[in-house]
Amino acid sequence: MADQLTRTHPLEAWVPAFGALPGAVSVTAEPYVAMADVRVDPAAAPPVRGAALPTTAGTWTPTDDGLVVWLGPDEWLVTSTGTAPHRLEAELREVLAPAGGVAVDVSAQRTVLRVTGPRAREVLAKGCSIDLHPRVSRRGRSAQTTLAHAAVVLLVLGDDAEDFALLVRSSFAGHLATWLLDAALEYTTPAQ
Repeated sequence: MADQLTRTHPLEAWVPAFGALPGAVSVTAEPYVAMADVRVDPAAAPPVRGAALPTTAGTWTPTDDGLVVWLGPDEWLVTSTGTAPHRLEAELREVLAPAGGVAVDVSAQRTVLRVTGPRAREVLAKGCSIDLHPRVSRRGRSAQTTLAHAAVVLLVLGDDAEDFALLVRSSFAGHLATWLLDAALEYTTPAQ
């Protein structure tokens, strides 16, 4: 009988290094999250998972157990921490079909990194060209951008710009994790 494959997180090898970071910056590899890409005419779109689809560019809305992230004029990313990917896709297809919408499971496409702490903004600013100042980047904002030459969806989760989620393609997760550890290095030793 063949051995069964065990699902491992693409950033499992980085977890010890993340744990060694000081309190000024914390990086966490988030557990797997179900994700579905949704396409529908916003004028006909019904609420999904208890939330209206956000229609303002660069925003996200919370749902019962995840988020709905605006990706384009007729495209959103829906996440769920409590629903299996195939069930999320089926549920969204059923809800959106009457409006001519579609949903596709993209759960394996991205890995989520959480960057928090009083120096989180400074670390991200080293490799990102968007304005991360709290007056611009506040809770509920999102951006599709590059960070350390990797395409990411950056979500501002905290009101004080000290809590971010980075959705990065799984194949670039190791590169981004290594870069984040290096970018946080200056905050790991006391100033002299």
